[in-house]
Amino acid sequence: MSVHIEAKKGAIAETVLLPGDPLRAKWIAETFFEDPVCFNTVRGMLGYTGLYKSKRISAMGTGMGVPSISIYAHELITEYKVKNLIRVGSAGSYQKDIKIRDIVIAMSASSNSSINQIQFNGSNFAPTANFDLFQKAIETAKLKNISVKAGNILTSDEFYSINPKDYKFWAEYGVLCVEMETAGLYTIAAKLKARALSILTIADSLVSGKHTSSEERQTTFKDMIDIAIELA
Repeated sequence: MSVHIEAKKGAIAETVLLPGDPLRAKWIAETFFEDPVCFNTVRGMLGYTGLYKSKRISAMGTGMGVPSISIYAHELITEYKVKNLIRVGSAGSYQKDIKIRDIVIAMSASSNSSINQIQFNGSNFAPTANFDLFQKAIETAKLKNISVKAGNILTSDEFYSINPKDYKFWAEYGVLCVEMETAGLYTIAAKLKARALSILTIADSLVSGKHTSSEERQTTFKDMIDIAIELA
């Protein structure tokens, strides 16, 4: 048992889907898993393990932000021997051609968070997806006829930016969208020799101003899960 996860050893599968919202983890388990069992309720961060196509798979919330996902990723890898960590989250589009509900797979994650600057003594580390998971996700999307975009994203410490037009700077450099966790996940996975990938659904657009509701974010976004769950 770890500090933030009450699961017994062996209760968590080698592959874990990681939504930010714990209620989305509950929805994933109840919608996609056979015989799901809840393994964690500490701090309301729900986690479940079940079967998908006869393979064990887990889903667990991570909360919002780099510090939160870094804690859970670290404990899942070091205490529960998780090997594949797949973030399934929401993001805000930075590009005109990336619309609400589009799927973005994060090849890499730029960031305005200072955590990696602290860890690397002021140098820049480039948080990057695991290639095998990335390649399999692209192949799975093609087989399921799900259109995806792939590229560099931004992991931000800000949700409500002081200057709402700041996104244009990142957009000029080809950054596809913004979220709050991937750079932390990719860094922890690299350090601890695990595999990580972020698959994101566009929940709002900084270009058009359109957005989805909190309920939609919690209980829909099925295409993203259809891709991620096959990586088990």
